Order: sequence, then C-alpha cells, then structure tokens
Amino acid sequence: MKGIFVTGTDTEVGKTFVSVLAAKWLRSRGVDVGVMKPVETGCVEIDGRLVAPDAHALVAAAGVTDEMSLVAPCPLRKPLAPLVASELEGRHVDTERIMEAFRELASRHSFLVVEGIGGLLVPLTDKHLVMDMVERMGFPLLVVAANKLGAINHSLLTVEAARARGLSVSALVLNLLTAHPDEAQQTNLMALRDLLAEPVMEMPYGGGAEAADFLGKLLLGESDRSEDPSSAERHA
Repeated sequence: MKGIFVTGTDTEVGKTFVSVLAAKWLRSRGVDVGVMKPVETGCVEIDGRLVAPDAHALVAAAGVTDEMSLVAPCPLRKPLAPLVASELEGRHVDTERIMEAFRELASRHSFLVVEGIGGLLVPLTDKHLVMDMVERMGFPLLVVAANKLGAINHSLLTVEAARARGLSVSALVLNLLTAHPDEAQQTNLMALRDLLAEPVMEMPYGGGAEAADFLGKLLLGESDRSEDPSSAERHA
C-alpha cells in the first residue's frame, strides 16, 4: 500500500489545494487513488447532515465512489481545533473509527492521499495529536507551507517535530499564495533548500502542469530534485 499524509505548517496554507492536485495527477496517470480527510472542522449542515467541503473536493478530484462516512469519518461544525470543536458540540473524535475507515480505504485503493487538519501538533482529543494518527497510518508526510515571511521558521519546526517522532518527510511544498511575491517569498525557497535535507519544491501561484507533474512523480518516487520546475536559479 502506497500513500501520503498531507500536513501543514499552519491552517489555510493550501493543504487541500495540494491534495486535490496530487489526486488529480495520480488519477490522470491511471493510478487507483483513494482520498481521505479524517477530521474536518467548519462543516456545513445540509438537509440535516454535516457536509465536509474539503472531503468533497478530494472525492471529486479522485473520481471515487467511496462512502463519505469513510472519506470524512469525523465532520465537525465549528471552525476550531478538533478537540475544542468536538467538546463544544458535545461530541468525541473517535480515533478508532478513523483508523477503521483508513484501513477500509487502504484495502480498496493502490494509493491513498490523506489530508490532515492544521499541523502535526493539533490535538484531536486530550490524548491524541495529529502526529499520533500519522504514526499509526504509517505514511510519509508531505508538508505544505504558505510561502510568506515566517515560512522558514514554521517549516523547520514542523520537520523537526516529525523527525523527533521518527516520521518520514517525503518533501516540503512551499505554496505561493499570491501572483506578486515579495522579497521574502522570492528567497524562502533557496533558504529552505539550504537548511533541509528533504526535497523542497515551490508550488507557483495557481499551480500549473509542470508543478503538478513534479509533485505526482515525487509521490511515486519517480523524480529527483533536479527536475523541480521551481529551480533555485529562478531566484538567483
């Protein structure tokens, strides 16, 4: 079983965007890709049930027909950390149910894209963090960071936390959220490549075919750093 767990250095850094891009690319190459959003907050109620927008975007990208109870086993209404949202809603994040759904999806597909919530140290319960879930799933991490001032610190902290737990980091994706990068955004890529042993790629604003191709090949172990379209020479 192959797969990747997409985590972030923060919330709203582009995890869903990168996860959707990865799922679309894998599907376009004939890979039987499944998707999962184990916990999603900020869900909306439609016809008496909670709908998880990120999970639905992943399903559409992968073109799967898996039940939403498997893809998004823990939808929460309030846009807060899962521990806080579940307590305010009188619910409990059932980590065992999440793992049962994960194992079922893993048995159905040859590759699984799992999108996390927030970062590695986000609490799911008073005893479980996101990184505990990653450890149980056993997938390498794809870390997504918003390319902005502060990205270097946030990225190094996340990778250091993963290493301390013994988690494997497949790559860091530096996601550009503006069409007009400032000086920090233009230099973060070079700095992080100097500071990290793991591959670091830049996701240009709006994505792009070359970036998607490199990302997909990276997930399948078919690319190396020299093929990255966001080469350091762009910012030399």
